[in-house]
Amino acid sequence: MKKILHLLSLFALFGCAAEKTAVVPAIVPNTVQETKIIKVMPNNVIGAVERIYLPPMKSAFLSRIDTGATTSSLDVDSLKYFERDGKKWVAFTIVNRETNEEHVFEKPLVKNIKIKRIEKNERRPIVEMTVKMGGETFKADFTIAEREKFEYQTLIGRNILSGRAIVDVSLSNTLK
Repeated sequence: MKKILHLLSLFALFGCAAEKTAVVPAIVPNTVQETKIIKVMPNNVIGAVERIYLPPMKSAFLSRIDTGATTSSLDVDSLKYFERDGKKWVAFTIVNRETNEEHVFEKPLVKNIKIKRIEKNERRPIVEMTVKMGGETFKADFTIAEREKFEYQTLIGRNILSGRAIVDVSLSNTLK
């Protein structure tokens, strides 16, 4: 008798499981995030320090790769604001510390942003620069400031790195 009851309960269990149907709600919230297709450099692993070019300048700049920085930054000299055709512009000089190559740039001001610093917050202008990095040439925003006290003249932030490179801090100078 025990065996029969045991068999009946197994039958009931399997029978109930077989009769269950999946209930699909009429409205399903979109929880799947869109997949972003990214273009990476052929050799997409770069190091903590890499060389970049700022055309039309011919010599490369040693640049600190900084995944913690939102926007890339550039050391400039003689920063001056002026107006052209009713719009705000900036003029500045870049001198490559390694080669002494010098170039004067005049760029439209994209905007000013507040930079949070340990000592004090400061406002910096943002300009769009042409950048050559690892065989790819593109335009990117840079904050500009007189950064002569820093070891590297350029700091490459997430606005350039995102979708272009993976950073391995144990490497340096991987780009051609």
